[in-house]
Amino acid sequence: MQITFHMFGAAHWAVLAVLPALAGLLALLQRKVVRGTRLIRWLLAALLLFSAGSYYAHFAWEGDRMFPGHVPLELCDLSLMLTIVVLLRFRAALFDVVYYWALAGATMALLTPNIGEQTTLFLAVVFFADHGLTVVAVLYLVWSGQARPRPGSLWRALLAVNAAALVVGAFDFVYKTDYMFLRTKPATGSLLDVFGPWPWYLVVSEGAGLALFALLYWPFSRRVTEKAGIESVAAR
Repeated sequence: MQITFHMFGAAHWAVLAVLPALAGLLALLQRKVVRGTRLIRWLLAALLLFSAGSYYAHFAWEGDRMFPGHVPLELCDLSLMLTIVVLLRFRAALFDVVYYWALAGATMALLTPNIGEQTTLFLAVVFFADHGLTVVAVLYLVWSGQARPRPGSLWRALLAVNAAALVVGAFDFVYKTDYMFLRTKPATGSLLDVFGPWPWYLVVSEGAGLALFALLYWPFSRRVTEKAGIESVAAR
């Protein structure tokens, strides 16, 4: 079924509003109803796995050539896979990476979806499910108190994304693909459009990524958490 997608239209805004609300609801359920269990984590992992699997199964069913054009090498694909691992078997080192990758990368993808104005309902739903549930899962883990980025995580996440870019960039060079938009910008428009031409938008993206990662870590910085703790004790 073909649909027309309007960026920042009513449906788009509705999705953007629902996602943090859903994460907040799940965090509340974790704290008040299913405290001490992994039920919600397993459910989110299953939904992410099903959504991602449906996406690639769709192209295989349509008879598309899967390699090299349909390989999970976008940053959001890597974030999704890491999120599933964290949900099923929590590892602080992995969360240190996926926290930034999801909230910076997947959120940006949700704001400027690379799906085109004309698309199918299935692909639109799967796109928002993949990226949206990744963001929901990370917010849920943080807001329910199950996880938080550790000191130094900002630099580890930045190093990890650059390492991933080197590997993916080599793949792009050999197979003439454009995973992680390392060769060209998305045709649908994005923040990269204001970062200049290739290769300068890659350099600017590095600085923008560092600034965004720093902003994401700010609520967990020692000074902020210590101040919150002092105020909490004073309020008792």
